Amino acid sequence: MMNVMLLSVAVWSGAAETTRDFLHWVTAAIALPATVFSAQPFFKSAFGALRGGRLNMDVPISLAIILASDMSLSEVAHGGEHAWFDAALALTFFLLTGRALDQRLRRAARSAADNLAALEPSRALRIEDGVKVSRPLEDIRVGDRLWLAAGARIPVDATLSEGSAQVDASFLTGESAPVMRRAGQPLYAGEVILSGPHTLTATAVGENTKLRQVAQLVAVAEGARGVFHSLADRAAAIYTPAVHIISAAAFLGWLIATGDARMAINVAIATLIITCPCALGLAVPAMGVAATARLFKESMLVTSETALERVALVDTVVFDKTGTLTERRLSLAANLPQTDLPILKALADASDHPLCVSLAKSLSTVAPAKLGSLHETVGQGVFGQFGDETVSLSRQGAGEQHTEFRIGARSYKLQSHEELLPDATDAVTKLREMGMKVHLLTGDAKPVADKIAERLGVDTVWAEVDPEEKVSVVETLQADGAHVLMVGDGLNDTAALATAHASMAPGSALDASRNAADMIFGSGQLMEIPTTIRVCQTARRRILQNFGLAVLYNCVSIPIAVSGLATPLAAALAMSTSSICVIVNSIRRIRA
Repeated sequence: MMNVMLLSVAVWSGAAETTRDFLHWVTAAIALPATVFSAQPFFKSAFGALRGGRLNMDVPISLAIILASDMSLSEVAHGGEHAWFDAALALTFFLLTGRALDQRLRRAARSAADNLAALEPSRALRIEDGVKVSRPLEDIRVGDRLWLAAGARIPVDATLSEGSAQVDASFLTGESAPVMRRAGQPLYAGEVILSGPHTLTATAVGENTKLRQVAQLVAVAEGARGVFHSLADRAAAIYTPAVHIISAAAFLGWLIATGDARMAINVAIATLIITCPCALGLAVPAMGVAATARLFKESMLVTSETALERVALVDTVVFDKTGTLTERRLSLAANLPQTDLPILKALADASDHPLCVSLAKSLSTVAPAKLGSLHETVGQGVFGQFGDETVSLSRQGAGEQHTEFRIGARSYKLQSHEELLPDATDAVTKLREMGMKVHLLTGDAKPVADKIAERLGVDTVWAEVDPEEKVSVVETLQADGAHVLMVGDGLNDTAALATAHASMAPGSALDASRNAADMIFGSGQLMEIPTTIRVCQTARRRILQNFGLAVLYNCVSIPIAVSGLATPLAAALAMSTSSICVIVNSIRRIRA
């Protein structure tokens, strides 16, 4: 583009006849191959739209580029004064800049539904004539007896045949604490047997399991979110037919007025070029890149190209509780000697269990002791050897369970309790000051949820809800006109995250939850949520300002083009000026 414009300076300055024709042919040799190659994304998109019987923003872009290049070549061949090679290249350049910025906003999106499906084992051990036989999951039928070892993930919905078992049910409840299930009580696909081995009786298989139903909910929600129409989409729906109508009207008007088809085509091309959406093409991606860069500094990762616009519209925030607003911690026993803390720290460091992680954080100033034979047993605890003594950090008790720290014959009881995250209260208070309604949605028991809600001052509490009920609550709020921002971290939040108008998850969330969310706050600081909403609101205002600049540009440039006064120089300067104005407005500092 710059090479062609440099050569065009001589023409703009008054070069005539042989000199002008020679420079035009040189610019044609440079411009035509570059245009044909570089404008392919617009040509392909426009062809696909026309083949589908619709118009998109790339149709007038492609039309303008093709007509400008063809008409310029015709003018040069006939010794004409004006050629539009520079304008066609400038148009292609600025629009490709917008596409490049837009690609920076798009990330490899993985389906949260696929993550949930991955929780389902591909095979199960079925008991046949007293023998355990590995079978594909498709071969399992209702009534089959299955054998599961400790730590195995349950493949189908079932009931426990006998005895009792500890189960990690966080898939449904969001709570990390194991639950006790007894003979005859239901177990669900996706849950993990922590104790074992156990025998189960299948009660639901295939698409009828709770896990498949939740995955289906997520898939439906992800598909529904895809129909969100961004500001750019809505602008294109109005702008594209308007450009064609104006250009066609200019062609017919000049043809009727002068009878000169060549001049009428030139005016129509000038109108198409000047009104082509360089500024509109840059308005959203330029602002999007600036806003996502600002959020990245706040440790907020944007994973959806329409997330900024959707978050800017939220007026209701729904929080999950455990892992999002609160975390479970272990209280040190009052009689625990300080000299034993290094042993406790070493045991806590050896496990990724949430309670061990929080305990290790609370002992961050303690240097861990060196333990031998350090190992973790699923569902039981962490064990090791300190000198001649066996040490352990394990769960004890059949009913009211507690965590026990044991050194040889000595034992200390560590009670677990739930604490609000340090900035939870400040974040909720800030959101309410911003005019947001704040709700709590949790699978935990109602008394616990009510206590946390009272401390935070939230508007409404829903407790003891499963994944389907969480989706139902979000859908009900949105049916009443609310724009819901869902914040959660567990598998049981995945469907609700995908259903909500917008969603966020902490960086510590499970893969399925992070993939379902539009944004991920990596630092885990809840104050990032009101900050992000402010940034998104500012970004949306800037996008609307960019559209305003584009409209203002068109209000000035269209009359010039239609009146036949738009020379190639005027077209190039107009497009460049409008694009630069949009970029400058986008990169202005964004204050939260």
